[in-house]
Amino acid sequence: MLTSTAFLVVMLVGVPIGLCLCVAAIVYVLASGNMVLFQSYPLQMFNAVDSYGLIAIPLFVLIGEIMNAGGITKKIVDMAMAFVGSLRGGLAYVNAIANMFVASILGSATAQVAIMSQIMVPEMEKKGYDKDFSAGLTAYGGMLGSIMPPSVMFVVYSVMAQVSVSDMLMAGLVPGLILTALFCVVIAIIGHYQKFPRSAPQTFRQRAATVWAAVPSLSIPIVIVGSIFSGLASATEAGAVGAVMSLLIGRFWTRRLRFSDLPAIMTRAGLYSAIVLFLVVAAGVLSWILVFGRVPQEVAGWIQTVAKDPVTFMLLANVILLVIGTVIDGIPGLIMTVPILLPIATEVYGIDPHHFGVVVVINLVLGLLSPPVGLCFFVAAAATGANPGRMFMVTMPFFLITCVLLVILSVFPAISLIFIG
Repeated sequence: MLTSTAFLVVMLVGVPIGLCLCVAAIVYVLASGNMVLFQSYPLQMFNAVDSYGLIAIPLFVLIGEIMNAGGITKKIVDMAMAFVGSLRGGLAYVNAIANMFVASILGSATAQVAIMSQIMVPEMEKKGYDKDFSAGLTAYGGMLGSIMPPSVMFVVYSVMAQVSVSDMLMAGLVPGLILTALFCVVIAIIGHYQKFPRSAPQTFRQRAATVWAAVPSLSIPIVIVGSIFSGLASATEAGAVGAVMSLLIGRFWTRRLRFSDLPAIMTRAGLYSAIVLFLVVAAGVLSWILVFGRVPQEVAGWIQTVAKDPVTFMLLANVILLVIGTVIDGIPGLIMTVPILLPIATEVYGIDPHHFGVVVVINLVLGLLSPPVGLCFFVAAAATGANPGRMFMVTMPFFLITCVLLVILSVFPAISLIFIG
């Protein structure tokens, strides 16, 4: 009780979530009266980040920064436009499909929303699309950044769950593709009733030129995902190759990246990576304290009185995770939920940790698109001037279809395990 009170107090006064968890752990040690635990405290912090797989995080973040500076994202958008832009609601399809490709490079929902909002929303608004719908659709497209490989959240989860980073990334591939297809179905239905505009069709020569210009940019996600899927490289090695490819393409193909930009790019990537890794440290300390206090066992006892089978447990977990995701950002949400729910899922109900990780991440990211916080909506609003409240209302069908996917994944776990060896 004292530990929970300490956590809530420091969080309410504005202390970052990572520090809140570390302070709460110290309060727990003091309250327990077992001062020997202080000797283990630094060791637990070190062990939390003593993982080769975590090197993938700064590499994936660096890829995103280089892509943004090198104009690589715009090439991918142009290619999607060449193929589906002439359909009714073509730019909306472009938004969803381009987000899928960009997601396979960036790995961060909020970073993807910030970049794609600046590219897609002004263009959609020019063609007559509602600004709030355009910004909201871009925010939902940003979900894919945390689901499609390489996902930073999956890397963090895999370290916490002690599973292969590469397997965890591949577990998100099929759900990410299904979610993209479902978004396109929703766009088709809305576009039919609202008479979305069409863009002028491109000639074969124009399409060929656009595809040729985008081929090097598309090679980045193909190499990253392909090398992980084939087993030729680990997630960390694929991230290193992707970073080098992004640098070469941005400098010598798109010609928008200058070597003088690299210090600022690496500084931004380093700062974001440091924040994420500190949260991983906090997660390690929290997990240690929870295990010592037998919290998972106590929670498991309560859940078993409510959920009698794995499917019921997964549906209950969906509700809990979605509620938590509405008020807490993605990675902090992982830190607070995985140490408690994962042991119950795997040990009590026999649920595969990869499958559980996919459901956890989708729920927490969907929470970023739900009131009262809706972080991705606010990121899109800051970039475009749209209204966050109206964004949520006009994109409600995308929220509902994502909930449908979560139910399907909960009932049919094999969907997320197709590429797991």
